Amino acid sequence: MNGVKAKLKYLANTFEIIERGDYVECAVSKKKIPLENLNYWNVELQEAYFSPKEVKQRYEKLK
Repeated sequence: MNGVKAKLKYLANTFEIIERGDYVECAVSKKKIPLENLNYWNVELQEAYFSPKEVKQRYEKLK
């Protein structure tokens, strides 16, 4: 990872690269997520998450 943050549009089951980069930032933990490891995001909020733990934290906060 060379440190270039990507800008993505999150879609159902995929994402579109708006600005090329190596990683995105987790909306909850601020951890860097390499694009090849990006598995969790929210289409409505347009946010990425590092792991299911962060997904749950965001869900609980929004409840």
